[in-house]
Amino acid sequence: MNEEIMEQVEETEKTETRSASSATPARPTINSKLRHNILRMPEVIREASGIVIYGKRIKSLAFTTDLAIIKNCDADAVFAVYPFTPQQSISDAIIKHSSMPVFCGIGGGTTKGLRTVTLAKDVESQGALGAVLNAPVSNLNLKMVAESIDIPTVITVVNMDTDVAERIRYGAAIINVAGGAQTPEIVKMVRDTAPDIPIIASGGKTEESIRRTIQAGANAITYTPPTTQELFKSMMENYRDNAVTNTDFLPLDGDYREYLRSLGKALIQKAGE
Repeated sequence: MNEEIMEQVEETEKTETRSASSATPARPTINSKLRHNILRMPEVIREASGIVIYGKRIKSLAFTTDLAIIKNCDADAVFAVYPFTPQQSISDAIIKHSSMPVFCGIGGGTTKGLRTVTLAKDVESQGALGAVLNAPVSNLNLKMVAESIDIPTVITVVNMDTDVAERIRYGAAIINVAGGAQTPEIVKMVRDTAPDIPIIASGGKTEESIRRTIQAGANAITYTPPTTQELFKSMMENYRDNAVTNTDFLPLDGDYREYLRSLGKALIQKAGE
């Protein structure tokens, strides 16, 4: 009996050893001397299941049209929707210079009808991953767009009164929920109505609100990053507190090569602190 117990213990230890050795290693991260200050999406977004579109898994979407932010953040995609009539030159610039997939707004409020169809075809040809329509768009307009393109048509839902089943019937491939404080409740309503529909939703600014939105049924989260002005304000405050002035290492004998070497060392030391 004791021998059987010992054999079971040994077998358990072997199994645990194998499991530990085959465990997924820590996620490697590569930065550079200049591009180390990347704007990172909240880690809690990684708890979402994601939406796989043409083989790409999308969990986080940066809600911005700022190319400086787009080029320096770790989001999985860009949600390029803005409060003006959509323009092809804007979508072209964002798609061309983004290193990640882009969902482009094509109207649905002030911009509607045939123009939304034209914009949808244009952003598809430019390389967009999805075309986003705003909440006021009619079902007939939604159908026209969905039947004109071969990328997902995303329809925005802003309140509990939306007939989600009808939106899906008329061609919505993805539901985008933007309901402010009510977003988790609207997400749950959409999920109850259509258990299999992909849902993108705004998660708010806090870890708690993002997690609530995911738990309600959202597959991916749009996150509004700080503006470049806000980021610059923080950077300038840091510069003022840790200033390295040009005269700190100014040579008396005019040997500016030594000056530049000294200044470079000081900047590297500051960056490492």
